[in-house]
Amino acid sequence: MTTTRILGLAALALSLAAPARAIDVGPEDYTILPGGTTLGMVYWQHLSSDTLRLDGAEVPGSSFEANIGILRTLSYFDMGETPAVFHVVAPFAGLDADIGGVGQRTSDGLGDLTLGLTVWPVQPDSPETGTTLGLSLFATLPTGDYDPARMGLGEGTWTITPQIGLIQGLGHGFYFDGALDVALQRDHDEDGVNHERTPSWQLQAMLRKQWGSTTSLAVGYSGQRGGEQSIGGTETGLKTHRDQLRIYGSHFVTPTVQVQGMYGRDLKVEGGFDYDSVAQIRIVKVF
Repeated sequence: MTTTRILGLAALALSLAAPARAIDVGPEDYTILPGGTTLGMVYWQHLSSDTLRLDGAEVPGSSFEANIGILRTLSYFDMGETPAVFHVVAPFAGLDADIGGVGQRTSDGLGDLTLGLTVWPVQPDSPETGTTLGLSLFATLPTGDYDPARMGLGEGTWTITPQIGLIQGLGHGFYFDGALDVALQRDHDEDGVNHERTPSWQLQAMLRKQWGSTTSLAVGYSGQRGGEQSIGGTETGLKTHRDQLRIYGSHFVTPTVQVQGMYGRDLKVEGGFDYDSVAQIRIVKVF
């Protein structure tokens, strides 16, 4: 395996681990809250894989494990008659990986900061059966530790991600939550070598059952396409082609504290690590 291919594999392992860039959404995330409300969130996520696929073939002796933390705030306000929210997302992680039987050097610690803004041009008259539509724009800044020869959460470049989010009330406590986005990453040079990635698309869809305002259960799907990578003009064979199944459970343990658990598993992956387990816990505090 060439040096370029090894560097590309390390870059992909990083990109699949970095939740800030993927702009994942969960059930109820596009709910409109009153202006002046602030949410503080803490995430813990564990990912594990013992299968790496490249150009349709498995790379033996490969594994990946990550423990990722995320600090996130959402500040709701009104833009005239249009509700809006400002996002700040800061990830940090510890990573461990082998590729082709070779242990990879890692840069643990802080990742790239993501800032975002969401506005809601469509607001429901009745949330139980109405439509909520939000438009978001996220910018991921190259603020994290970055070394092209190491795996870490820093990318060394900018990523702009527009996203459309939808909540459709179906009645009888059922809701559809969905989101579609595209990550547009700026090409960048490292030590005279050009790193490129084509746009990466992600579709997320969830069917949620709500029991009152405190408890919900949802099953969901995330599909990613695109994201082909090249280093120095040479295609690495890596891309963000991933189909993942997820299940969520959420409950307000107090009127202002919510705990959410998520478990996911990849169904099909091309050009990256195949995660046999993705576990996440999120704690939300309403201010």
